[in-house]
Amino acid sequence: MKNFNKKLKTIVWRAKAIAATFYYGNPSKKLKIIGVTGTNGKTTTATLLYRIATKLGHKAGLVSTVENIVVEEVRPATHTTPDSFSLHKLFKDMAERGCEYVFMEVSSHALDQGRVSGMNFIGGIFTNLTQDHLDYHKNFENYFQAKKKFFQMLPTEGFALSNTDNEYGHRMLEGIAAKKFSCGFKGGEDFHGEIKKIRFDGLDLIFNGENIKSKLLGKFNAYNLLGIWSASQLIGFDMEKVNAILGDIEPPSGRFQHFTSPNGVLVIVDYAHTPDALENVLKTTRESFVGSKIISVFGCGGDRDPMKRNIMGRIGAELSDIAIFTSDNPRSEDPGKIIEQMKVSLSSEDFKKVKTIPNRHEAILESIKLAQKGDIILCAGKGHEDYQEIKGVKHHFNDTEEYKKAFGIV
Repeated sequence: MKNFNKKLKTIVWRAKAIAATFYYGNPSKKLKIIGVTGTNGKTTTATLLYRIATKLGHKAGLVSTVENIVVEEVRPATHTTPDSFSLHKLFKDMAERGCEYVFMEVSSHALDQGRVSGMNFIGGIFTNLTQDHLDYHKNFENYFQAKKKFFQMLPTEGFALSNTDNEYGHRMLEGIAAKKFSCGFKGGEDFHGEIKKIRFDGLDLIFNGENIKSKLLGKFNAYNLLGIWSASQLIGFDMEKVNAILGDIEPPSGRFQHFTSPNGVLVIVDYAHTPDALENVLKTTRESFVGSKIISVFGCGGDRDPMKRNIMGRIGAELSDIAIFTSDNPRSEDPGKIIEQMKVSLSSEDFKKVKTIPNRHEAILESIKLAQKGDIILCAGKGHEDYQEIKGVKHHFNDTEEYKKAFGIV
C-alpha cells in the first residue's frame, strides 16, 4: 500500500509539473539556473554563490531550505525544493525583476517526483552522498539514482561539477551530456584544494595554487568553499573579486552559527541532522577548539529514516564529553522511543556519557547548567528552523533564541 501511495503521489507531482509549465510558460528559460544537490552542504553552497553573485553586481535569486530570495527580497521557504507551481511562480517573479542567475538546492525528493523537469539549468554541483532519506528511497542505490537524474538533465553546453573525493562523485559524472569537472583534495582533480591551516576563527586554503582565506570553520566547509570557488570560475565570475568576497563572507543561518555567553561558554547551533553532518560538526569543533569540553544536544526527527538513529546516537556519544539526547521534530512519534533507538549501538563507556531529556527546552537548560567557562555546547539538528513539530502541531522554537534567552542575552 505504501509503494502504491508513493507512486500515486509521484504521478500527481509530475502532472503538476506539466501543468505549471503550461500555466507559467516555463519562465526558467529566461534565467541561468545553477542547481546544487547532495546530502550535506547544499544550503551553504547555494547561499554563498547567491551572495557572491549579488556582491559582484548581478541580480540573482535563491531557492533554499532556509529561505527563498528574489533580488534581495526574502520569502519564507517551506521545502528544500518547492512544488512545481511555487517554483515556477518564483522563477516568474525572478525573471520579471531582472534576475540573471538563480542558485537553488535540488532535493532527491524533488528529482524523484519530477518537480524540476524541464528547468533551464546551466550547471549542477554535487556536494556528497551520505545516509539520509532512506525512509523514502528504501535503499542507498535508489537515493543515488534520484540524485543522478539531476546530472542526466543537464544540457550539453552546461557544466557538471562533482566532489570526486566522495565515493559517488565519479559515478555522478558517468554517462551525462554536460561538460564534466571534478573537485577535491586528494589530487588529480580539475579543481584541487589544499587545507593549509584550520584556525579557531576560520580556514587558510589553497585552490589551484591560489591562497584563499575564509571565516567558515572546519574541513567540511573547506569542501563547500572549494565547490563554490570552482563553480564561480565555471560560471565566469571575476575570480580576483570572488577571492576577496570569500574572505569576508559569513555562513548561512543555522550553519555552524556561534556566540560566546557572558560566562565564557561557546554555543554552536548547526542544522546537522544526518550521521555524516553530525560527525563533521563534532570533529570540526574538536579540531578547532582543542582541549575544550564538548557538550552536545541533539535528537532525530520522527517519521523520518529510523535507520540513522542508532548511528547518530553512537557518533554523538563517541565524539562528545557529554551527550544529551533529546527531541528534534518528533512529529507523530513518541520522542522517548526515538531516543531509545538512538541508544541501541552505544558502548558501555559511551552510555555513561549520555543524558536523556526528551523535552528540548529542558535539554538546553541542562546543557547550560553543565557548562563552565571554556566549554563548548553544540546544539544540532534544527539550525535555522524556528519551530518544533509535535503531534502534527508546529510550536515556535528556535535553538539560538532559547540559548540567548537562557543566558540573558537580548
